[in-house]
Amino acid sequence: MSKERPYLEVKDLTIRFETDDGIVQAVSGSSFTLEKGQTLGIVGESGSGKSVTSLGVLGLHRTRSNAKVTGEIWLDDEELITATDEKVRLLRGGKMAMIFQDPLSAMHPYFTVGSQIVEAYRVHHPGVNKKVARERAIDMLARVGIPQPERRFHDYAHQFSGGMRQRAMIAMALVNDPQLLIADEPTTALDVTVQAQILDLIRDLQEEFGSAVIMITHDLGVVAELADEVLVMYGGKIIEKGPALDVFQQPQHPYTWGLLGSMPRLDRDVRDRLTPVKGTPPSLINLPDGCAFHPRCPYAGRNGNRSFTDVPLLRDAGLGGPHLVACHLPPEERTKIFQQEVLPNL
Repeated sequence: MSKERPYLEVKDLTIRFETDDGIVQAVSGSSFTLEKGQTLGIVGESGSGKSVTSLGVLGLHRTRSNAKVTGEIWLDDEELITATDEKVRLLRGGKMAMIFQDPLSAMHPYFTVGSQIVEAYRVHHPGVNKKVARERAIDMLARVGIPQPERRFHDYAHQFSGGMRQRAMIAMALVNDPQLLIADEPTTALDVTVQAQILDLIRDLQEEFGSAVIMITHDLGVVAELADEVLVMYGGKIIEKGPALDVFQQPQHPYTWGLLGSMPRLDRDVRDRLTPVKGTPPSLINLPDGCAFHPRCPYAGRNGNRSFTDVPLLRDAGLGGPHLVACHLPPEERTKIFQQEVLPNL
């Protein structure tokens, strides 16, 4: 008897864009799985490949003639890369949906918020009349915490506050009860109080709908609060993957150490300076030889200079669990560096 597939399974996903300057290697060989009811956090700096990965799952690169997507994406036993455009379009918004980073630009300025939610619902329920769809849209606006939903149904996106726009975006994404929800930096432009409300809302709605959630962010605090598993991406590749608790308590990659060191903490002396990751992310057109992180890594010379020539593979971190890391440092050396040099400053 064949093993049952996870609800979402991504295998060796590679996404490249041909440009006048060269080939942009946006995502290279990414693989991960996700079950219903679980949350996967994808973290990394801008340009690491987080959003491109999620857009690849949704099939939104199909409209770009310069995009080349290879690998496999299985959603509920259906392969998406080889599926027809019409099939993916029906799945998008139905079985899978996305909360975009900026709802003001994601929503159409010439149509009311309510009419856009109605349209999203009727596309996947063609037999439903406008009255039923309107009631469904108002119900969703109420469920995401928008006051006076009957009146706000007729308002435009610019008439909503930032937090209310994000709530409306979530209502639109969930109106068809998708089983996969991708949230691309849903709290970036919001203040701390509204951010907490949006995260609580996503968690509550996930429990209600039983959805699988992918949370894309550069904010490790968001991931720590929501994720069951974490992927750390750098230079278009997954460089660390494991259960959220393991990644936060026993991080294995120097880049992950840098991300944690640059995160503010309430239990730290406010006079202590945060430690930024030195340098800038690499060009995805001209990636460095060997480990893409080596120009910024303070430990690149501690492995016989392999970081400068050999690309590290994602392999078992040596912790006795499902924790993977792409680093040339031996497990014992990583543990020693983390305990003696990194942990005291976190």
